[in-house]
Order: sequence, then structure tokens, then C-alpha cells
Amino acid sequence: MFAVVRTGGKQYRVAAGDKIAVEKLAGEAGDTVTLGDVLLAGEGDKIADASKVAVSAEIIAQAKSEKVVVFKKRRRHNYRRKAGHRQQLTLLRITAVGDSKAAPKKEAAKAAPAEEAAQAAPAKEAAKKAPAKKAEAGETKPAAKKAAPKKTGATDKPAESKADAAPAKKAPAKKAEKK
Repeated sequence: MFAVVRTGGKQYRVAAGDKIAVEKLAGEAGDTVTLGDVLLAGEGDKIADASKVAVSAEIIAQAKSEKVVVFKKRRRHNYRRKAGHRQQLTLLRITAVGDSKAAPKKEAAKAAPAEEAAQAAPAKEAAKKAPAKKAEAGETKPAAKKAAPKKTGATDKPAESKADAAPAKKAPAKKAEKK
């Protein structure tokens, strides 16, 4: 049996035993996840009801994809920027594509995020308390100096005409011609 599932904004055609790399999913190696967004399911030429099909998968590893180089350039402006990016991936092994067999695993997957949230709450509280302890200890940063305002080409005065802006030049005195 095969299924077309959507995860991470992409669609994958999967069958039992397939290995796929998807956008990062929560979990560690060995955990079981259920891919619930099944778009199409079938076996051979026959199409099954996709709402009754669940796909379960095992996380093989959390990894990064190949590096993508981002290079920006503006001609004739001496502007070049080079950066890289490696997308976080989760490698999955599809364990089952079936009707209601994967449904009990779906409930266990929903309970796991709730447990993780409960464990994360004390860590967040400790992080909030840590800055308060520093303030109590009297550790303060020296005041940063303010930078002088940047000068721009435009002034705050309204535009003036050319006659007002530059003083009139005196015409050079003509020398008396000798005859």
C-alpha cells in the first residue's frame, strides 16, 4: 500500500520500508511519529479512502542538508555578500501505511508534546530568574556613549534660491586700456 503525505509544506509518496528526508520534526532518533496529513492512499490501481489511512514512521536521525551558498552582488558598486545555509532535516523510515493500525500510535504522539511542554516550563522559569539574580548582585554595564548624529546632505532649512544661497560676486574691475 502507498500513500501521499504532506509534511513541511512538501508532498511525499511513501510505502512501508521507504526512507525519506523531511523538514525538521520534533523528536529524537528511535522515536515514532505519525504523519497525519494523508492526501491520497491506494494499492496498485485502486484508490482507498485517505481519511481512514494513517502513516507511521520511525525517526532515524536529525541531520542537516547540503550547504546552499547565497551570493549577492550589485554591479559597479563594490557590493558583494556571501553567506551559507544548511536546512535542518529529519530522516524517517516509514514503518506502516495502513488503516486503523497506526491510530493507537497517533494518541501516543499527541501525549508526547504535552510532556515536553511540561518539562520545558521549569526551564523557562529558571531562565527568567537568572537575569534577576544578576541585577541583584549589582553587576551593571557601564553606560554606553551616545554617537554623534550623522550628518546628511540635506539641512533642516527650507530650500533657498540660488541668488539667496551664494553671495553675489563682484565683477572684476576693468583696467584702463592704454592707447
